[in-house]
Amino acid sequence: MSDLNVLPTVEYEGVTCSLIIRRPAAAVVVVVLQGSDTGEFADFPMRELTKDLERYGSIELFIDARAVRGASIEVSSEWAFWMRTHAKNLRQIGMLTGSRYIQITAQFARRFVGLGEQMKIFTEVAAFEECLAAACRNSQCCASLS
Repeated sequence: MSDLNVLPTVEYEGVTCSLIIRRPAAAVVVVVLQGSDTGEFADFPMRELTKDLERYGSIELFIDARAVRGASIEVSSEWAFWMRTHAKNLRQIGMLTGSRYIQITAQFARRFVGLGEQMKIFTEVAAFEECLAAACRNSQCCASLS
């Protein structure tokens, strides 16, 4: 059964990067990034995630960055600042990395923001998807994962 109050999926295709924000369940948000994130989406992803925080109070955030080739320092800093600002409303952050560079960037952000165990960094797709599926099962009302 799907939650009619779940915000819709949004998709944007930029010059160097693509972005998809899915809401497979109430208070569960998946951000899928591909390419090189040079900031062409500005603060759009953060504004979109803030809608979920306003709706639910807190969310579980999953970032699928397995197809990200790189991210500018400015973009990484903006994400870190947003996570720091909203840390108390992020029940869990799971990030799937596909390269050592993105993994190191995520580890730095986790330390910088002080997220500790609140942020899990995944290098294996199956473990990331299992954690996401568990979050959806634990949600009050799940929609399709696809």
